[in-house]
Amino acid sequence: LPSPAAAGAARLPWVPPNASLWHSYLGVIVSRERQRMEHFQRAEDILLTLLESVHDREPRFLVDYARNLEALEFALCASEDAVTLEIPLRIDGDALRVLACQTRNSPARHPSELNTCCLEVCSPGTDLEDWTGVVDGMERGGGAGCLLPGKILQHLKELLVSAIVHCQRLFLLQPGDISAENLQEDAMELSLLIRGSWKSIRFDIVPVVRRQQEPLQLRRRQSDRGFPEGSLRKATEEAHFVPASPHCWRSSTHLPILKLLRGVDSLKGPRLDSLRLLDQLRDQDWGGQGGKGTLTFNHLKMVLLWSTELFPSPEDWQDLEGSVYRLLVILLRCLATQHLPHFLNPEENLFQGAGPDLASLYYKVESFAWDPQRFLRFHFGLHGFSGSWQADTETRALLQLPTKDASYWDTAYFDMLLSQFQVFRIQDNARLSAS
Repeated sequence: LPSPAAAGAARLPWVPPNASLWHSYLGVIVSRERQRMEHFQRAEDILLTLLESVHDREPRFLVDYARNLEALEFALCASEDAVTLEIPLRIDGDALRVLACQTRNSPARHPSELNTCCLEVCSPGTDLEDWTGVVDGMERGGGAGCLLPGKILQHLKELLVSAIVHCQRLFLLQPGDISAENLQEDAMELSLLIRGSWKSIRFDIVPVVRRQQEPLQLRRRQSDRGFPEGSLRKATEEAHFVPASPHCWRSSTHLPILKLLRGVDSLKGPRLDSLRLLDQLRDQDWGGQGGKGTLTFNHLKMVLLWSTELFPSPEDWQDLEGSVYRLLVILLRCLATQHLPHFLNPEENLFQGAGPDLASLYYKVESFAWDPQRFLRFHFGLHGFSGSWQADTETRALLQLPTKDASYWDTAYFDMLLSQFQVFRIQDNARLSAS
């Protein structure tokens, strides 16, 4: 697997004198990526050894060796967040019938329960009898039973524990390589701590049913605007169902979002570098205790994807500072309105229920936008942000304009915000007049 660190370093442009602080800050971030990749790959080797043993015992759990997307995400993220690892099941997803699921068992931590469903096994003799059962409250079906995530998770958990013991006996694993202490009875993922080098990485293992689907009817003006041609279609051509409760499944956008992120990386300009920089600020200055605040790396990924669509011109991504501000104006808008739409499911608000924390977070992000020099340095111990910043009332008023008019979620609107921060720098006459 090629190191994103080397690729990132190769992409760093010539540094003008007035931008040296931005690139010095980014350079330190990028310099850590090779070590993080080696850390990830060592832990990944241990996990694959374990999953191979699971597959030998139960061939219905497949081993997916293509982990490049997860590796890219881990390298980009500043904090040591858990790595989601979807384990594909050897099931013909296209032969399953998707039915509405209205059970009371869906966990509250999944706000997007609109996508909750049951997967009915219509054909008998499919070697899935031990994974199926009756689901109360399901949309009326009449088949052979539904695939139950709870049974699959329990089976996988038992196999993981057995595989750990087996691999240790054969000296395929060293003492301390894996900790199964976080395997929870009712969790919808199976967490393992795996030693990469001097510290461990948490892998959240999730069984997934894959199914071909019709192209998503994305609520866009142009579905591929700003992205490489066909990338949205390719990223969403396969539906992924993961456990939502012991009886129901939910649609997962984890891998489609990572595929879009990789597509963004193929475009010119410091797009992923902007994500790196803002995530470092999130972890170091904008988070709560230990960097664990309301704003997450997943939120910033969505901001980058919206930025890619709303600013489709290569001219928008010529320099690092301008690129960062394109993400900033969208992030500030979402914080001010307490609404961040999911890129693939715009009706889902990723900031739902986080109102009180978003208000304080807004001041931190705006203070960076007006005075980035205060933040573009590394420090240890106490957070660098002090709460003495006074928000700019004019900018706050622009950010909170009503959302009923779609023009307030358009390039011209964000161009106007960029002009507020004096980082517009676009020569397109149509966009100049629109803003």
